[in-house]
Amino acid sequence: MNHKKIFEKFKDDNVFIKTTVPSSMDRAQKAALNRKGNVLFNSGDIESARRIFMTTGYSDGLSRIGDFYRSQDRLIDALQMYWIAPARSKYEPLVMQLAGILQNLIHEEEGLFDEQL
Repeated sequence: MNHKKIFEKFKDDNVFIKTTVPSSMDRAQKAALNRKGNVLFNSGDIESARRIFMTTGYSDGLSRIGDFYRSQDRLIDALQMYWIAPARSKYEPLVMQLAGILQNLIHEEEGLFDEQL
């Protein structure tokens, strides 16, 4: 499959397209990078660890990054990490929570609209 050819159709649409192209790294390289990512995560360099875990596709690391984001109330960022991980048991409740927030916002807007009439 020629990914470049497929993506050319979307180049002017300003969209993000997630793909799952297998990494060309061998297991030893991935393990070394994941260890480095764990050290960075444990030392508090969350963003560097995230980049490494995204590169290697380390689902446990991505899930821990999601946990960190969630603890910081960065719910959309947490959802993204859980979704990529994939950590279904973590992203499903978050989707429900975000849906509830959106419902409340919509109801508040409707109430404000009704008051203006």
